[in-house]
Amino acid sequence: MSVDQMLAHVNVAYELVYTDKYPKPKGFQKFLIKLFAKNVVVGPKPYKKNTRTAPIFLIEGQRDFEKEKKRLLDHLDRTFQLGASHFHNKESHAFGPLTEKEWNTLFSKHLDHHLQQFGV
Repeated sequence: MSVDQMLAHVNVAYELVYTDKYPKPKGFQKFLIKLFAKNVVVGPKPYKKNTRTAPIFLIEGQRDFEKEKKRLLDHLDRTFQLGASHFHNKESHAFGPLTEKEWNTLFSKHLDHHLQQFGV
């Protein structure tokens, strides 16, 4: 993954919150995602290296670094402006309602994982 792809990849987490760009998993698929992925994503342990990601997070082809960087900064600003209370019991794309703490973990852990991956 290149740095421009990483920024696009990280932006997907925010697109899942702020857009309807991706179809939501339903039924048995949602059950499996909640069962196997939720604790990995919102739990306290850091992600393991080379952990498999969901298909919607796979980024192919080159992306515009500056555009992806601006998108990420805009997402971070919007999230900050909305504040933690906005996210309390907000429905996530695949995990159902999450607490403020779980949302914070989801956002910060994912971003931190990839920034460390690139030595930032």
